[in-house]
Amino acid sequence: MVSFRKSIGGFVCLVVLLVGLVSSTSAQVIREKPDEIDKVGITEKLSDQIPLKTLFYNEKGNPVPLGTYFQSGKPVILSLNYSSCPMLCNVQLNGLVDALREDPLADWMPGEEFEIVSISIDPSETFKQAALTKERYATAYGKPAAAKGWHFLVGQEAQIRRVADAVGFRYEYLPARREYSHAAVLMVCTPEGKLSRYLYGVAINSQTLKLSLVEASEGKIGSAMDQIILYCFHYDFQEGRYSPIVWRIMQLGGFATVLALAIFLIPYWFFKHEPHELPHEHEEKVPPGEPVSDEPSSESS
Repeated sequence: MVSFRKSIGGFVCLVVLLVGLVSSTSAQVIREKPDEIDKVGITEKLSDQIPLKTLFYNEKGNPVPLGTYFQSGKPVILSLNYSSCPMLCNVQLNGLVDALREDPLADWMPGEEFEIVSISIDPSETFKQAALTKERYATAYGKPAAAKGWHFLVGQEAQIRRVADAVGFRYEYLPARREYSHAAVLMVCTPEGKLSRYLYGVAINSQTLKLSLVEASEGKIGSAMDQIILYCFHYDFQEGRYSPIVWRIMQLGGFATVLALAIFLIPYWFFKHEPHELPHEHEEKVPPGEPVSDEPSSESS
């Protein structure tokens, strides 16, 4: 019995010790977390204007204002990454490539329906690195022509920070690890350079991305069916995707029903009320009180 009590007592002490360690570690994490949140994260700035006059360098080393890629009247997918990122950027951009290759975006292409601009957040990166990164993702995409619509830019710290602050993208350089801490997010912008949608994570839903582009374009791209789908769906910020608007679907269904009935019934009513010629309409009418003769008239002989 004594040994049993000692075992129970030892077990209780062990549990108390573990709980104390976990509590201490949790408290340390909680104390450190606010600083991380302040330095890294996203503050959505929907409808805000991006500074299009900010100067960067393209993959050929030529200076280009950011607004160069907002002159075609097409929506723009904007991402903030860097070529030497050890993992997150690669996973995110590969996820973007996967979304672009899947239906319903498989028939669209950067440079035709939309543009993609990827800005490096590392000011030490050169345009040659940007060119190699562009080549890598163009190859992964499998459509060489898409390279004309996907642009990789590098720039100075002040210019990078200016754009990052404008879109609410907070990131931090970690000297001990020689890398940047940042979020994985795509910003969908209007052709005028205003922020329209934020898409988070590394697994991008193709349908969500397409509807975001259609919405940002204000109907300038996409088919009539895309516009109908967009009318019946709205972006759910909690789910991070487009969800159905039930009353609009019912409204559209009611309209379709009325239209179908009209198409079917109007021809029916038209032919039903069309006047028909009576069989004896052309027979000679006999005045009232005059006997009808069965003999042929003299005119016919």
